[in-house]
Amino acid sequence: MASGLPDLAGDEDSLRRFLIGLPPVDPVGLEARAATLATRSIKKQSKLAAIDLAISMVDLTTLEGADSPGKVANLCRKALVPDPGVPQTPLPAAVCIYPDMAAVAVESLAGSAVRVASVATAFPAGRSSMEVKLADTRLAVSAGVDEIDMVIDRGAFLSGQWGLVFDQIQQIKQACGEARLKVILETGELATYDNIRRASWLALAAGGDFIKTSTGKVSPAATLPVIHLMLQAVKDFRALTGEQRGVKPAGGIRSTKDAIRHLVAVGEVAGPDWLDPHWFRFGASSLLNDLIMQRRTQTEGGYWGADYVSID
Repeated sequence: MASGLPDLAGDEDSLRRFLIGLPPVDPVGLEARAATLATRSIKKQSKLAAIDLAISMVDLTTLEGADSPGKVANLCRKALVPDPGVPQTPLPAAVCIYPDMAAVAVESLAGSAVRVASVATAFPAGRSSMEVKLADTRLAVSAGVDEIDMVIDRGAFLSGQWGLVFDQIQQIKQACGEARLKVILETGELATYDNIRRASWLALAAGGDFIKTSTGKVSPAATLPVIHLMLQAVKDFRALTGEQRGVKPAGGIRSTKDAIRHLVAVGEVAGPDWLDPHWFRFGASSLLNDLIMQRRTQTEGGYWGADYVSID
């Protein structure tokens, strides 16, 4: 257990007291601050740097029933050469796929700086036995992935079985080995900001390396007030324990304007230490295309449309 936190493992009462004892969220204040920061603009000379940083934070994602080895290999090629006309374009952080596609992605990205992330634990609903969830995780880890994106049991969390959720995260973390663990809260199903704060702290205390908003399959997904709340959680967690953890918004972030709004939130709420792809990611599929178009616009002038980027 991280220093500064009580020992919460295996003690349902201590875990419950800790989570219930977290300060309640002021929804009016949270939403007002998020709205205010969303209006911030950045200077033209800083925009290209912001775009490059956002590109480097993208987990380029395909999580569809029609995914095939060919589709995943093509996505990996795009990750390695995001803009063929501009070789100096930054590479995205990772490619995120299903566990059965992990070996394809690992082979396609071998020797590159692009990481391989795999969803696991019966994504996206998480409705399966723990044995299946662990097997799902081990399948991806055995293929050589760098990161695992797990889903929590939202039904267990919402029915107050916080100790069960804590224990499951710990078991998945152990199964990850050297791979980093992103814990998906599915904030759109948690209903209240107080629940999101508690789920964030539960995931961090259980060993999650990242807290992630959403699977992208439920609406609402990533919203700025929720991101503010989660950024504050990782900032407070580091102040209490000395351990830095990351945040990953996913779902609904499609434009450069959206990405820059999130970067402003990162800098203002958590701080500049989180403005790094090791600590902040975007889970997205179409966002990279818009970032590339806007990058071309910044460097070459004029408007670059969708005809100039590859179709995922």
